[in-house]
Amino acid sequence: MGKYVLLLRWTDQGLKNVRDTIKRAESFKIYLEKKGGKLTDILYTFGKFDIVITAELPSDEAAMSVSLSTGALGNVRITTLKAFDLDETRKIIDALK
Repeated sequence: MGKYVLLLRWTDQGLKNVRDTIKRAESFKIYLEKKGGKLTDILYTFGKFDIVITAELPSDEAAMSVSLSTGALGNVRITTLKAFDLDETRKIIDALK
């Protein structure tokens, strides 16, 4: 499974409906599981991004589908990053030799 970091920023709609954010987060977890994925963490932050999510998904296509369908709801804008853990990065670096 691939690892992904989703960086979310509230839209005006999402901020207006901020009281529903926990319910939306719980629904997001269920949605990820239906896509064959797993929610690792949801962190509410302040600064450039309002929410940081780490998740595992079976493919880049599944990650893009999750990002697009979640963004289409209109509550957040999403930047999705493919992530690599230390062991995966070690293999990539070793392959450079």
